[in-house]
Amino acid sequence: MPADYFRRAGRGEIFDRGAPLEVDLGCGDGSFLLAMAEHFPERNFLGVERLLGRVRKVCKRATRLGLENVRLLRLESRYTVEWLLPEASVSRLHLLCPDPWPKARHHRRRLFQPEFLDAVVQVLEPGGEFLFMTDHPEYFEWSDEIAGSYPGLERLPWQEGAFFYPKTDFQRQWEAEGKSMHRLRLRRPG
Repeated sequence: MPADYFRRAGRGEIFDRGAPLEVDLGCGDGSFLLAMAEHFPERNFLGVERLLGRVRKVCKRATRLGLENVRLLRLESRYTVEWLLPEASVSRLHLLCPDPWPKARHHRRRLFQPEFLDAVVQVLEPGGEFLFMTDHPEYFEWSDEIAGSYPGLERLPWQEGAFFYPKTDFQRQWEAEGKSMHRLRLRRPG
């Protein structure tokens, strides 16, 4: 629990060990988060999820697996990035399969917006990466256009299988339905 939700957390408040920090926004059932934490025990992982039932389940699974490099935060993803995470503290920020808000009148609710990218750049350490994935082609085009005109991040290639990256619960579900995933990998220069 953050000591104060109305100020940025200090680096030692989330984890007391000085390892690289990865953040999974909207971690869902935790399958991606826990697989990453198991594969990379030398890194710290923070899962952000607003639904209490999901947070409790992921916490129980992390405890059962003995993963000391995992923390969960029950909070909105946007608020976490814009107001809570320490500046230049995140090595990788993952936004995987977020709600695409497909209706035009709801597009303002999409997380991937220029203002959100401002916050992403602020919390990424120099050279840190922002990885975004969606099954929704129109949301991907929207995000790709925003990223293409955003000056604070540079594009990196991201081919499936290029590095260890477990599938999320939603990704497995949508791939089973024949949908393909669209990816953006961005880096803060530095």
